[in-house]
This record gives sequence, C-alpha cells and structure tokens, in this order.
Amino acid sequence: MEQIGNRDRLIKSWLYEAAAILRDSFHEELEIDEKTSRTDLVTNMDREIEVFLYEKITNHFPGERILGEESIGHDLKDLSGVVWIIDPIDGTLNFIKQQAEFAIMIGVYEDGIGRLGYIYDVVRDELYFAIRDNGAFCNERRLPMVENKPLSEGLVAISNRLVMADAGEARRIARKSSGLRVNGSAGLETAWVASGKLIAYIAPSLAPWDVAAGLVIAEEVGLVYRQVTGEKVNLLGNNAIIVANEHAFREISETMRMGE
Repeated sequence: MEQIGNRDRLIKSWLYEAAAILRDSFHEELEIDEKTSRTDLVTNMDREIEVFLYEKITNHFPGERILGEESIGHDLKDLSGVVWIIDPIDGTLNFIKQQAEFAIMIGVYEDGIGRLGYIYDVVRDELYFAIRDNGAFCNERRLPMVENKPLSEGLVAISNRLVMADAGEARRIARKSSGLRVNGSAGLETAWVASGKLIAYIAPSLAPWDVAAGLVIAEEVGLVYRQVTGEKVNLLGNNAIIVANEHAFREISETMRMGE
C-alpha cells in the first residue's frame, strides 16, 4: 500500500469533516430505526456518515474494497488487497441518548494486515490513531507501551451485553479489578485501554467494524487483542473479545474458563 502518509492526512481530514456534520446534527431531530431490538438502533446520521466516507474512499482510492456497518460497501468473502472497515457511529445508542461517548472509526487493512487505525471521540475531540510499526497516538501525543500490570491495578470495562447476560461471570472479573465500567462504545473502551485509562475491555460479540480500528492501535502499544479463546480476531465475523496487557489477559481468560 503506497503513500501511507497521504492516506493518513486524508483520513484525518475526512474524520474532522464527518465530526462537524455529527455535531451539527445535535440541533436536529433524528430519524431512528430499530435493527434487531430497541437497544440496537440506527439513525439517519449513521447512514449519512457512512455514505460520506464511502464516497471519499471510492473517489480517492477506486478499486479498493469497503466494509461498512450499515451495509454500504462490498460483500467481503476474504481480505485480499486493500480493505477499508468503517463504523460511522460506534455507540449509536449513546449518540442518541447522550450526544456523547461515541466515535467514528476507520481501519485500513492490506491482505488481512492492519495498516492504519482511527478512533475519533467526536465530543472530546480526541483522535486515537496508529500507523503500523510507527506507534499509536492521541491527537499528537504518542501513547507509551502499556505496563504489564495485574487486573487488580486497573479499571475494567465490560460490555453491557455481557453484564446483562451473565452477571456472575462479569462480577467475578470485576471483583479482581479496581472497579467496573460500562460505556457502550467498543472503540472508545479500546482506546482507553490503549491509553492506560482502563486495564482491560471485554465484550461477547463484536463485529468487524467494532474491532478493525482498535486492533491496529492496540497492537502498537503492546496490548493483547484476541478472542476469549486466545485465537486471533476474525475480521469477517463476530468475536468474543478481550483487550488487555498480557498479565491481565491471562487472569481474565483463566477466570472465564474456570468460573472461579
């Protein structure tokens, strides 16, 4: 993949433009539809931002494939070539209910290898991004490599779906940590693990657009970002995920496996 620096500049400019569109929408009435349930929603702004990004990508990089959350893009059976994986609004329920705690996410992969990852916290104006083998950043501040600390020394974020589905398992993990946090944005929770605000993030079912950007960022700061089984992430399907340093990852895996 050529001209990484040019892609990086373009993507950042698109993210800032898309964020301005979302901020302007705070003063407008949203069109809201259910996808699978009353907590799995999509808005006209999800669709508008996805179309915006799709058009930018196809205009600048014709021939490259796109996988988007709201079904705009290509029906991917493999990850050959350059593939863009986009989530126009990660944390749509937060966007609707709070006008906060949501992100725009873009991951760029080449033959299945993550090259670029972006998680933009629109309201805080914090852009977490990484270029493979060049480190991860929050805005222009380079993120240090994560410390290999035990679970007891940090806060853990657990997906609401896991907390609601199996409170016992979530409670066991939370008790071993400094405390439990539930946010509702896979991207932001991953970014906060990468920046040291959280020690781990656990979710039972994340789609490719939930993980693509964060995976690139996580790997650049030395995090383990894998399925709960220890297998690599499947970017063509759903995944039960743990994001953590190596020590905390082992603790969480053992707790989930043994039911202690």
